Amino acid sequence: MLKLVYCITRRQGMSVDEFSRYWRDVHGPIGRRIPGLRRLVQSHPIPDPDPVGPPTFDGVAELWFDDLAGLRTARRSAEWKASSEDEANFIDKRRTALFLTEEHEIER
Repeated sequence: MLKLVYCITRRQGMSVDEFSRYWRDVHGPIGRRIPGLRRLVQSHPIPDPDPVGPPTFDGVAELWFDDLAGLRTARRSAEWKASSEDEANFIDKRRTALFLTEEHEIER
């Protein structure tokens, strides 16, 4: 399995609550329709009682695909296009990081 990871920052002028609500309730269902998407995980911020500094990002999205072919097919879909276009409603694309990864669990 492959995982596409987005580290995202909210659009300027949006509160963290507005950002999280839009991302979860509006954008999430749009993204979930992407063909070949096996798993979609959104990690939303919570208050840190002992912060070490200001957060660099406002959330992390993980999109899981069976393989590279599945990801490539998804990227060509109308659903991917719709999801990408909706990002302008809540994400600052200039402050977003993206990488493709494969997990390696470290056992005890």
